[in-house]
Amino acid sequence: MIQAKQALLAALAEALHEIAPGSNAVAAFESPKQAAHGDFACTAAMQLAKPLKANPRELATRLIAALEAKPAFRTWVQALEIAGPGFINIRLKPAARQAVVGEVLGAGAAFGHRAATAKHVMVEFVSANPTGPLHVGHARQAALGDALCSLFKTQGHDVTREFYYNDAGVQIATLANSTQMRLKGFKPGDAEWPEAAYNGDYIQDIADAFCAKESVKADDREFTASGDVDDLDGIRQFAVAYLRHEQDLDLQAFGLKFDSYFLETSVYKGGQLEKTVERLVASGKTYEEGGALWLRTTDYGDDKDRVMRKKEGGYTYFVPDVAYHINKFERGYTQCINIQGTDHHGTIARVRAGLQAVNLGIPQGFPDYVLHKMVTVMKGGEEVKISKRAGSYVTLRDLVDWTSRDAVRFFLISRKADTEFVFDVDLALKQNDENPVFYVQYAHARICSVIRKWAADMGGDIAAIAAADLGLLTAPTEEALMLKLAAYPDMLSGAAAGLAPHDVAFYARDLAGAYHSYYAAERVLGQAPELSRARVALLAATRQVLANALALLGVSAPEQMSREAQDQPETE
Repeated sequence: MIQAKQALLAALAEALHEIAPGSNAVAAFESPKQAAHGDFACTAAMQLAKPLKANPRELATRLIAALEAKPAFRTWVQALEIAGPGFINIRLKPAARQAVVGEVLGAGAAFGHRAATAKHVMVEFVSANPTGPLHVGHARQAALGDALCSLFKTQGHDVTREFYYNDAGVQIATLANSTQMRLKGFKPGDAEWPEAAYNGDYIQDIADAFCAKESVKADDREFTASGDVDDLDGIRQFAVAYLRHEQDLDLQAFGLKFDSYFLETSVYKGGQLEKTVERLVASGKTYEEGGALWLRTTDYGDDKDRVMRKKEGGYTYFVPDVAYHINKFERGYTQCINIQGTDHHGTIARVRAGLQAVNLGIPQGFPDYVLHKMVTVMKGGEEVKISKRAGSYVTLRDLVDWTSRDAVRFFLISRKADTEFVFDVDLALKQNDENPVFYVQYAHARICSVIRKWAADMGGDIAAIAAADLGLLTAPTEEALMLKLAAYPDMLSGAAAGLAPHDVAFYARDLAGAYHSYYAAERVLGQAPELSRARVALLAATRQVLANALALLGVSAPEQMSREAQDQPETE
């Protein structure tokens, strides 16, 4: 069906040029709101009616005549019908729908992927300062960011996963002081314990490791402890390395690896911050008032101008952010996306204003942002707010330990980022259709079971499906399943363009639902050999697309599951 659609779009483009030369009309199909109206809809006649000063239904009649003369339409289209004010509904021949089975099986894991492009994309996400374990907000970022990167790869783009963090500043100083207090024998609750200190048990773990003179290695650094309680700088460096190592373990448990790490201190050490400030001053977009240096961010749509350098000295936090994003642009990335919590919303306008003010040709709207709302964790019917390990919040590791990597990834990607999400631990552990990740994985496992039984009946010859007569796939549930398979490539493109990886989770559930409906309506085994072979080919294609979608989300596609032993409807 993918090949048929491409051929039909090319033919539509030719027909539009014939009836409306010079109009630059775009050849495109839409999905009818009701399946009974056909497989595709074309609105070109209504769009061209005004510029051509023609009646849209008359224009649709002319367009249909032009289309019917095209070989692609004669090959793949069963009927063209005018509806309403000028819609053209297109009904495909069964062979066009059936062709998707062979297309999926032929492409395998690459089904729906586009050819390589010259586009270089960076997605920055998680970006947690090394002051504690990764929390559930970081977990949601990890799920969103990793899936979005995988989506971009399906579109042929070169993708970099980047982790940005501050390895200096007030928070890091608090981390070092908290660890030093533990080394001196103090703990939360003691009169000497600072109010701003970090209270989690992980601080004691860092102190014990430092005292033992351990060496720690993270993806981007390595450090050996001196064991000297008065070595505050050594304590700071060790604590940062220790927590970066812990974060790496959390990310490994999540199945995620970054391509690059960027330190905020490098903006200062490399002179990039000063150069950025010089560029902003030279642009004429800054002014001094009250002893502070301001940037005219209102010139770029911000609600008020922003302080760059405080009157008491030191730059506000958005200035190094501007320098960092200049660095991204100068590294040659065509598109950059930041995945952050909604609490970062206020920084967007000022960062983009700074990037426009430096006059480097940075596109408006650079970088893109995906902002996510909070995650509430429920367990045993009650909200979980505190992790003993972290001291004040539920960690990513907690979620994985309580459920599974698959559940955490699928659940956290199963809602739009800008909606609040309740992670129900009890639901994630259920082995029934209420659990969305189980529902999708079970569809995959059930298909594998049917294919194994069919192959056993055929003497293990799974390759026999290549010779299947797909023309036998005519049942309504089969047509619905094939149409859902054919929608996968466009879903990928739309999700990537809309920065909407949740669309993949939605699609996976819909495809699983279409399969379960088909399985309930039609028998696969025990039919005439050629019909069974065709239906197994359809199941194999469905299994492949389910596996592709799950892999994109970082979720496994098991071939066997526990409930499968209790569900044996295909045992003729």
